Amino acid sequence: MSLSDVIKLVVLSAIWGASFLFMRITAPELGPFFTTFARVAIAAIALAPFILRAEQRNALSSHKRSLLVLGLFNSAIPFSLLCWASLQLEAGFTSLLNATTPICTAVIGLCWLRIPLSRLQILGLAIGLSGIAILTGDQLDFSREGRGWPIVAVLCATCCYAYAGHYAKIRLPDISPLAVSAGSLLASTLAFLPFAFLLGPTQVPEATIILSLLALGLLCTASAFILFFDLLKRNGATAATTVTFVIPVFGILWGSLFLHEEITSRMTLGMAVALLGTAFVTKLIPRQ
Repeated sequence: MSLSDVIKLVVLSAIWGASFLFMRITAPELGPFFTTFARVAIAAIALAPFILRAEQRNALSSHKRSLLVLGLFNSAIPFSLLCWASLQLEAGFTSLLNATTPICTAVIGLCWLRIPLSRLQILGLAIGLSGIAILTGDQLDFSREGRGWPIVAVLCATCCYAYAGHYAKIRLPDISPLAVSAGSLLASTLAFLPFAFLLGPTQVPEATIILSLLALGLLCTASAFILFFDLLKRNGATAATTVTFVIPVFGILWGSLFLHEEITSRMTLGMAVALLGTAFVTKLIPRQ
């Protein structure tokens, strides 16, 4: 990976880490559902040029149902779950839990597609789950004001991302990843459109909220997708794997700097253990 690609990867991680900050700011004011709808709608409009190209239109129009399913499981549902969880969970903590997506990907691949796991990957799953247990062990309170259900919501969001990744490989193997992302965002926007007006804000939000929402759609979704797929094209799975480990660092950093969230020793230990397990699962650590 070249120096310029390393810089792009760090920038991408900083952008995606900031998405948890912006959700934490926006969701309490606009509601989780409308925040998600506006995010995917803004991103879909920004990426529309990729859909309007002649070579993409025919391919996408013949996969409408698959794009809708992908849009629901890769953006609409997980974004909504993360927004709802951010009403109670800190941005840094949420980004840590979200970083376990590769673990869910491995489990779903094993159970659904019978993709075998090596002994090292199985060890990684055990270590990763131990890290999640350290992070959440004392917070699984499922009372009305407890943090148990928001934690479950974040873990369900990671399962949605994992399922979407496998689904895209099976159903949309011949379409460029960026065109698939743009098409799925448009599909999820159209699916949510009838309900958006029912759950939207009753008054015009403050400028800070509007700017945070625009940042979610334009910066953390549309621009991040363009940057990610540029890295993916030139560096393969390395980019997808490495960015997983850097996002929580920025998620915690932005939460601490702008929302004054506390960084506890338990979070640090849980992050280290969970990311170590993820490194084994994704084969980032060589077998030797």
